[in-house]
Amino acid sequence: QVPLAESGGGSVQSGGSLKLSCAVSKYGGGTFCMAWFRQTPGKEREGVASIDTYFGTSYADSVKGRFTISLNNAKNTLYLQMDGLKPDDTAMYYCAADRGPSCTRYRSGDNSYTFLGTEDEFDDWGQGTQVTVSS
Repeated sequence: QVPLAESGGGSVQSGGSLKLSCAVSKYGGGTFCMAWFRQTPGKEREGVASIDTYFGTSYADSVKGRFTISLNNAKNTLYLQMDGLKPDDTAMYYCAADRGPSCTRYRSGDNSYTFLGTEDEFDDWGQGTQVTVSS
């Protein structure tokens, strides 16, 4: 049984939007750090956004102001709303989770939080969903 399952990827033109979903029922009712990562061929997996038990969120600098991570507890579903998509956002996107209770992040000078989590911090992964942004 796959612990997490993504959906919602696809192809879109530059400036468009997509919303990714991830079923996270295994983590219902407990502490957690949930996140989205992305990876392109030949590169390491990059953290994109996170949300923790206290609903604190953080983002990679490259997506701040464009992407929004959220969690619907009633539906046990994690989301990533992606607006203002750019060709550089093209990648395989993965959701990831562990028991947290918080995620690795730091507070930036503008009072936003930057996500610093790495692959080895997460116990469970989805199979990935492809996002392709054309110029």
